[in-house]
Amino acid sequence: MAYVTNLKMFVRVYELGSMSAAARDQRASPAVASSRIAELEKYLGVRLFNRTTRALSPTEHGRLFYDGACQVLESIDAAEAAVMQASQTPRGTLFVAAPLGIGRRIIAPAIPAFKTEFPQIDIRLRLSDRAVDVMGEGLDMAFHLGPLADSDLKVRTIADCDRVLCAAPAYIAARGNPADGTALVDGAHDCLNLRFPGAQEFQWTLQTPSGPRRFDVRGPLESDDGDVLTAWALEGCGIIMKPIFEVSPFLAAGALIPVATATPPVPTQLVCLTPSRKYRDPKVQLFAEKMIAQCREKLAELRMA
Repeated sequence: MAYVTNLKMFVRVYELGSMSAAARDQRASPAVASSRIAELEKYLGVRLFNRTTRALSPTEHGRLFYDGACQVLESIDAAEAAVMQASQTPRGTLFVAAPLGIGRRIIAPAIPAFKTEFPQIDIRLRLSDRAVDVMGEGLDMAFHLGPLADSDLKVRTIADCDRVLCAAPAYIAARGNPADGTALVDGAHDCLNLRFPGAQEFQWTLQTPSGPRRFDVRGPLESDDGDVLTAWALEGCGIIMKPIFEVSPFLAAGALIPVATATPPVPTQLVCLTPSRKYRDPKVQLFAEKMIAQCREKLAELRMA
């Protein structure tokens, strides 16, 4: 298995363009990553990467070897999947990403029961509201909320999520309740925005009588954590646009109040993404089905609440 382990490290170094990043991805030290690449190079009798103090890039031999290495690893994955399916004992490690709101409220609470049912499957869950690169980060699955760029990933639609513009009573008392999206632009109100590298929603898309329209909103506070924005809104710092499931308890308690109700936000879509070659893996299928069902159930409960 040492050769396979070396192949996995080579593929991740190639894809991430960094020895240290690949080492973190494979849960190893940079020294171990470097050693594994050196072993491959010695075995093949060629250099796979050009290294300088500032950069690492694949050689021509490295580029040629990458495609073959991927094919070997995919064949091993397929063979293991076939055995696990036949023996009905799925095992291995799943690397999963999810947005903070969905992850904290729905995915993470469901994992202990899944682990009890399938004790030989380990889960590595990463929660972040930033955009993730499923293939580049070596993920088996990612839950995604919002606009989706074209890709070769397998996409499973989970649900359409209604959103709401809302603010704390203290903010409304001080600044007023805007009637619609036109009252939000030109700095007339403090809008709390989700911002991170790769963010696509730099404007709020609202439903107007003439159809969806994008509004250029601004505010003094931004964060890459959606729950931080909710906390700021509760403190009266401004207006947020959030999926209703994330703020429904605060709406029910009156801690947050809908605003600009004449132009509500366009619903966003929650999907499950998997690399096409991973989708047939029994453990990926099992986890996807369990989590999709859990998401739909919890979202339905919140809609009825």
